[in-house]
Amino acid sequence: MTDLTELGVAALRDGVASGAFTATEVASAFNAAVEAAQGALNAFIVTTPDAALAAAGKVDAARAAGQPLGKMAGVPIGMKDLFATKGVQTTAASKILEGFVPPYESTVSQKLWDAGAGMLGKLNLDQFAMGSSNETSGFGNVISPWRKGDDTTPLAPGGSSGGSSAAVAARIAPAATGTDTGGSIRQPAAFTGISGIKPTYGRCSRWGVVAFASSLDQAGPMARDVRDCAIMLEAMAGFDPKDSTSLDLAVPAWEAGLNADMRGKKVGIPREYRVDGLDADVAQSWEDGIAWLKDAGAEIVDISLPHTKYALPTYYIIAPAEASSNLARYDGVRYGLRDLPDGANLQDMYAATRAAGFGDEVKRRILIGTYVLSAGFYDAYYTQAQKVRALIAQDFAKAFETVDVILTPTAPSAAFPLGQKSTDPVEMYLNDVFSVPASLAGLPAMSVPAGLSRDGLPLGLHVIGRPLDEQGVLNASLALEQRAQFSAKPGKWW
Repeated sequence: MTDLTELGVAALRDGVASGAFTATEVASAFNAAVEAAQGALNAFIVTTPDAALAAAGKVDAARAAGQPLGKMAGVPIGMKDLFATKGVQTTAASKILEGFVPPYESTVSQKLWDAGAGMLGKLNLDQFAMGSSNETSGFGNVISPWRKGDDTTPLAPGGSSGGSSAAVAARIAPAATGTDTGGSIRQPAAFTGISGIKPTYGRCSRWGVVAFASSLDQAGPMARDVRDCAIMLEAMAGFDPKDSTSLDLAVPAWEAGLNADMRGKKVGIPREYRVDGLDADVAQSWEDGIAWLKDAGAEIVDISLPHTKYALPTYYIIAPAEASSNLARYDGVRYGLRDLPDGANLQDMYAATRAAGFGDEVKRRILIGTYVLSAGFYDAYYTQAQKVRALIAQDFAKAFETVDVILTPTAPSAAFPLGQKSTDPVEMYLNDVFSVPASLAGLPAMSVPAGLSRDGLPLGLHVIGRPLDEQGVLNASLALEQRAQFSAKPGKWW
């Protein structure tokens, strides 16, 4: 039999439907792969092999009875540990939520289970999704399955969805959920040679997803290729009355609409993204992407996004401000960790619990957010940042009057060694320089593998689309994928 762990979403779904193999065989193969890799990669905080087998059994029974199968039938996936899963611990990779077992299911995960997917476990991440390297997790950092040539130095899998990217790249999950606030699907996808799409803000429900920055957070799929992402996004997306920011729109048939023909399409190349000192490999991959889209029939157009240079500081005012508000609920009173020193009063308990439960990066962002929201500074920082955010969105709107999609690099470099940037928060924040603008504007954006650096590490290309034009983003990404012919995968050292 074909090694089932080498197959992606479409191949697994179609193979189960045709009877080439059973969903139970698929779940068993991936359960074994997860177990074999866990000690080396630390991609999962909790594994749920029984849940994967139970979901597979339902799919096999439905097929035997001649019942229709869902879009994800027979596909076991990893669930980022930011999504509430009923009866299974949900921590947001923070010790302050260790032991919390939700009595409810997030809307996105429920949609995936309803579509026939099974859960391999809860994936590790940067604590509360705050980070770009998966080094802020309260449960230890994830290690990328990739290595730089013969160098054995552990590399970052990207963040915050580092557990998701590592699991898919290592072939221990065919796909995984991610969340993207400023690039947390796209940057880890680029670092590990997989695909990932952040849909338009509001496409996927945020209900039951642990909140970081509510006006930016958006769930999306991470998988081996563009088609697999389209399949999974169809299952994840849809209106949810429990989420006031959810868009009341029908879910398009993205998989059926995939088309790599770019004739008649215009692709914008923003001059502001050609930053001084851009890594030579990244610059070359961008030029390759431009040539590939030309080959697909697209017209290349130089465009300007003049407020791009303000995007990163704007993001690191707005996101911490919203985090400060959202994380105020973790106080040791209702759920999660409670640190109650002898003789402590309520204020002491709050302080001790938050000091013990939150990591340094979370504390840093809470402090920044509280500062910019404080009296005397609210107008100087937060209000001004919101005005700049509006200008960034206007830049994109103007650009999309003349182009259909925008092409940029996903990240300013390939994956870096663990520990290299974690001592300098500003240097770490710069990893989001290419991904943050689309997040501030709420636009759909996708990273696809472009090739390898001279050190043999994956590089990603980044496609940004108009609001609600996930199809255009997927199609341009498919054109890139077909021409890049990326087939590299990490050597199995674990």
